[in-house]
Amino acid sequence: MTSSRPSTATSPEPPTAAAGRRARARKGKGGRGGNPYPYLFYVPAGVVYTVVFLVPTIMAFYFSMTRWTLFDSTFVGLENFTDFFAEQNLRIGFQNTLIYAVTTSALKVVLGMALGVLLTSRIKLRGFLRSVVFFPVLVSTVAVGITFSVLLKPDTGLVNKALALVGISGPDWLGDANTALLSVALVDVWKGVGLATVIYIAGMMSIPRDYYQAVAVDGGGAWHRFRFVTLPLSWPATNSVIILSFIGGLRSFDLIWTMTRGGPGFTSDVIASIIYKQYQAGFFGLSTAGNVILFIVVTALVVPLTRFLSAREVAA
Repeated sequence: MTSSRPSTATSPEPPTAAAGRRARARKGKGGRGGNPYPYLFYVPAGVVYTVVFLVPTIMAFYFSMTRWTLFDSTFVGLENFTDFFAEQNLRIGFQNTLIYAVTTSALKVVLGMALGVLLTSRIKLRGFLRSVVFFPVLVSTVAVGITFSVLLKPDTGLVNKALALVGISGPDWLGDANTALLSVALVDVWKGVGLATVIYIAGMMSIPRDYYQAVAVDGGGAWHRFRFVTLPLSWPATNSVIILSFIGGLRSFDLIWTMTRGGPGFTSDVIASIIYKQYQAGFFGLSTAGNVILFIVVTALVVPLTRFLSAREVAA
């Protein structure tokens, strides 16, 4: 005979109520919005960011509207900006900056991905080769520029001597207006592709092996593994390499100045080298205005590019 006593088992809690309770618990533990850390933890980072970035940026905007020396300054409004835009080689500088940034970024993406695929495969001496690829990143940029300036000399450089052995007469790589900027860009790629490769290796090693096994089960080969697994799932790494390389290309100065000093003439000048020449001439306010313009240009180009790449990453 069954008992008429009501069951003591509790009915399951509605999902919405459980989710609300968990959210309130997180809010109680971590503060507003479920933040797991007290806001006091962010104070040291905020102080460093303010001192290192915000204050110098605000000061740069102010001094860009003055004629200043180490001891005094005179407010001149927007005169420095109009004078900077009146520079005769400014158009060439903007053009070279964009060409340099796009060329170095594209080559680092292509070569970095290719080397990443190679160095994540089962080849001998894989660890040693990774070290070799990354080694140029550790070398001083100025040292790299000086070294390649010697290697690319038209008469005594090893590059033209090696080309002469196969019957090719090499050009004056850094003295010819048609090859100077491209030569520096290729050296920049040689130095920076190691970092791009490391980013790609990290991205590729995080891809679950199940995807490659699924392609193998379907009868796919190496190209299919790359096309349908490695390429799309490495998009976060590609995103990082593009942004880092493009920003570095837009603000590049040390390698260009070491190898060509903007020459021959103004043919390899970029915005940063034009600004430095103003500093050398003692026009500190004018060069500060150039730095502000460069900051605005980099921001105007990188922010929409970052949003576009991030949208592609989410879609992928």
